Amino acid sequence: MKYKDYYEILGVKKDAEEKEIKSAYRKLAKKYHPDLNKGDDAASEKFKEISEAYEVLSDKDKRKKYDTFGSNYDFSAGYDFDPSQYGYTYSTGGSGTDFSDFFETIFGSSRRGGGGFNIDDIFGGFSGTGGRTKSRQNKSKFESELTISIKEAYSGTEKNVSLSYGSEVFDIDVKIPSGITRGKKIRVKGQKYGLPGDIMFKINIRDEKNMTLDGLDIEITENIYPWTAVLGGTKTVDALDGKLKLKIPQNFVGGNKMRLASRGFKDLKNNVGDLYIKFNIVNPTKLSEKQIELYKELESSN
Repeated sequence: MKYKDYYEILGVKKDAEEKEIKSAYRKLAKKYHPDLNKGDDAASEKFKEISEAYEVLSDKDKRKKYDTFGSNYDFSAGYDFDPSQYGYTYSTGGSGTDFSDFFETIFGSSRRGGGGFNIDDIFGGFSGTGGRTKSRQNKSKFESELTISIKEAYSGTEKNVSLSYGSEVFDIDVKIPSGITRGKKIRVKGQKYGLPGDIMFKINIRDEKNMTLDGLDIEITENIYPWTAVLGGTKTVDALDGKLKLKIPQNFVGGNKMRLASRGFKDLKNNVGDLYIKFNIVNPTKLSEKQIELYKELESSN
């Protein structure tokens, strides 16, 4: 798999601030936007590439994870590496999204319209999105979509979204209440920003690599080592409402789930789902000579 240098793709330095990243993205997105380059496959691919780079670098958590991964192994653009050697599961071309296999390997699947980055986050759909997301003006009302994380939906957040209308770009503040669920809409008064109508933002919630939302139920996937599964132990898990210290019983079978009632997602009406913790048994990426010898002893004793 080829390593992607998102900073190089957007043409910014690694210490670039949020405003600089957004400015670079806007400039490139307008240049390569499908509506302005109809029939140009190269421009379309470039547009997808810069959109993917912006999705990562504009998100604090994703950017931190990306920077940590890159700096730990001193990767550069185009470097060919095997994801499995770094603790990642890799499957090619299976999700049907616009993001690359590299993105989905590091950050998990991100589906347009159901939990992925949407170009409307920057352009608002007011000037068209090349057939990806249909936003429209109807009876002085604008419609667009906004994608947030599960934790942002749970705790509430505020997003600054840039929307283009005509030849102007408008920066819109969107306050998202805690407990909002997929498909709900938030109305923002357009008059406040000089727009001839209110904006209706449909909320998409994306699943994370180790956390998924199913209705109001949350499932978190955690890894444990073989000796913990056999001997038992404890595991600290980051849940939506804080850290949980869980006791793992002896002879635990990989893939089994623990259920914690009423510790899942809480919606706007205070309905609460359950939390499920799924444990996978994995080997450490690096074993000491002593650990290898112990494994050999176990093998020979069978």
